[in-house]
Amino acid sequence: MNKDIAFRMPDVTDGADIWRIVRDSGVLDLNSAYLYLLLCKDFRETCIVAEQDGRLIGFATGYRPPGREEVIFLWQIGIDASQRGQGLGKRLLGRFLRNAAAAGATRLETTISPSNAASQALFRGAARDLGTDCQVSPGFTADLFPSGHETEELYRIGPFDAAATARLPS
Repeated sequence: MNKDIAFRMPDVTDGADIWRIVRDSGVLDLNSAYLYLLLCKDFRETCIVAEQDGRLIGFATGYRPPGREEVIFLWQIGIDASQRGQGLGKRLLGRFLRNAAAAGATRLETTISPSNAASQALFRGAARDLGTDCQVSPGFTADLFPSGHETEELYRIGPFDAAATARLPS
């Protein structure tokens, strides 16, 4: 596990690099570059990036759903190909949950397609590390998407408390 990785909130100059990581992943849904700029500007408090030697190598984007103060929703987590398999996803998730904007959240939610085994393992492992349940239920069915998109299953992890997040890697 690389120790010389810096974690911080993103700014708009990170949007293009986040877009690049998503595009190159071959697994994540690629959204417009404009959306990533908005995330880095308007939702920066609930997002985190990882950089090494001045280069963005990973990110986690999310938000607090309105009216559900107990939930923090992780929208995408992406790792540069050069860093995959080294635990950076777990570290980003840990930082995401310990971020000030996640304070008070007792549940983590995300959606994952059935074919994304790596993300499924990451979130099931996080539930285990947090000492809580991971419930999977229908999220967005394939027929809701314009075309060719898999179903997205809803993963709900919790309840947990702030002390439990300390058990996640940082």
